[in-house]
Amino acid sequence: MLTNLNIENIAVIEKADIEFGAGLNVLTGETGAGKSILVDAINAVLGERTSRELVRHGAENASVTAVFENVNEEVLQKARELGFDAEDGTLIISRRISGQGKSTCRVNGTPSTVSMVKELGAQLVNIHGQHDSQQLLSPEYHYRFLDMTGDDSSFLQQYQRAFRHLVSIRRQLKTLTADADTKDRRLELLDYQIKELTEADIKVGEKEELNSRRNLLMNAQTIVGVLGNINAALSGDDETVGIEGAVTTLQKEVGELFDLDEKSRELYDILDTMLDSAERLKDSAAKRLGELDFSDGELERIEQRLDLLYRLATKYGDREEEMLRYLDEAEKERDSIVNSDEEIERLNAAYDTAYDETVKAADKLSEYRYKLARKLESDVKEQLVFLDMPKIQFVVSFEKSKLSSTGYDSIEFLISTNPGEPPKPLARIASGGELSRIMLAIKNIIAKNDSVDTLIFDEIDTGVSGRASRKIGLKLKSVGAHTQVICVTHSAQIASVADAHMLISKEYKNDKTYTTVKRLDFDARKHELARIMGGLEITDTLLKSAEELLNESTQEDE
Repeated sequence: MLTNLNIENIAVIEKADIEFGAGLNVLTGETGAGKSILVDAINAVLGERTSRELVRHGAENASVTAVFENVNEEVLQKARELGFDAEDGTLIISRRISGQGKSTCRVNGTPSTVSMVKELGAQLVNIHGQHDSQQLLSPEYHYRFLDMTGDDSSFLQQYQRAFRHLVSIRRQLKTLTADADTKDRRLELLDYQIKELTEADIKVGEKEELNSRRNLLMNAQTIVGVLGNINAALSGDDETVGIEGAVTTLQKEVGELFDLDEKSRELYDILDTMLDSAERLKDSAAKRLGELDFSDGELERIEQRLDLLYRLATKYGDREEEMLRYLDEAEKERDSIVNSDEEIERLNAAYDTAYDETVKAADKLSEYRYKLARKLESDVKEQLVFLDMPKIQFVVSFEKSKLSSTGYDSIEFLISTNPGEPPKPLARIASGGELSRIMLAIKNIIAKNDSVDTLIFDEIDTGVSGRASRKIGLKLKSVGAHTQVICVTHSAQIASVADAHMLISKEYKNDKTYTTVKRLDFDARKHELARIMGGLEITDTLLKSAEELLNESTQEDE
């Protein structure tokens, strides 16, 4: 649910930090105080379209941050699919809007696109205003409302499994039954690729070995020269005494000092070690020189092989493993096409079986939905009677359509506002106030199964009498038992039943307008209800009536 909303420089709101709780949260205030701006701010942070006009005059940027806690697993899974960290059940969505109209979004600190935020926001909050009933106006969403009234999701799950299997077989058939020219061209290409890769006889690690050998060959002269220098330095030549000869001479001279200086034996031993090391160095250099086997044309052959491997890499993958994997997949695809006639026959039989199973599952789902629809019609009628809309008839229309991921039912909610008139689509005849109350009725029925945890109603009481407002308030309270409800209202009857009451007020300082939001205690709520009921002057009688209204609401809660 939405626990905190931070607003900076949105329209007349310079800065506001609002905390919401579970249950029913109401927002009241005088006309023009900025109640609708709060809804605009929530729309903005949830990815709806905005304009630079939303930025407070004189400010460079505006920002809105919404904190959602205890987010349900369905929404968290969507957040993960979109690439956001959501392990602790908290989502923090922020949006900054510049004076030029550009905006940036973040989800849990990670940069996001507006479309991603909008996709996520649709599962977090439903906003229903006097002129905005969103999903209720879109028939493609009506099956969801109907399904949420039931407690058994197995019919939909069984159908969706059958439908996915059917689609999988259909996709395979489509691939195999491509036109003959396409298959011939594909086979010709596959044959060429398989021949090219097979003849190349690719081995894992070959490129690395060839590059190493190529480097050795290109530097062979330098290597041989250094090894020769080692031998020359050690052995010497006709003109120069080598290291071995020089050390041998020194050792002989030191040996003649034994009788004169006993400690000269230490020097003798060191020289003896040097001779031993020189001998081992000369043997190692000679051995390495003997190992260097450079055949004529080897470097050219390596260059040609590497060139082939690099050309193949541009087609089939940089690494040898990728090229061999491509070869394996190409061989499988070729075999599949070659044997496609038998495979097509098998898949056609499998498709017929899967289609029959899918239709049977769709029939069961439709039968189950039909029962839910009749109950929903009755329940909504009961809710609307309570909400002082006794003449409205609510009908769930069923038409059989083609199979889709949700079944073959084309479902649409219809209403008749006057006795004797045939039911028609909601979008064509329902007013804004009627739509909001119908949505409230449906939400009250499905609240316990609804995955959207926050529901916002903007002035649902418009054009409604005091008696009906009271009933709307009680329904909002009832929905709030399962779903967080935030309601912008002008009705004292609705405000009196709230679990939390926020006052939006406007102030003027230094020729500037400021909107503030504060949470009201019991006494402050009493004065605000009296203002709503009385208008210009708050009398003792109005205060007493407001207190009685609050006390009555408290008793109803108990």
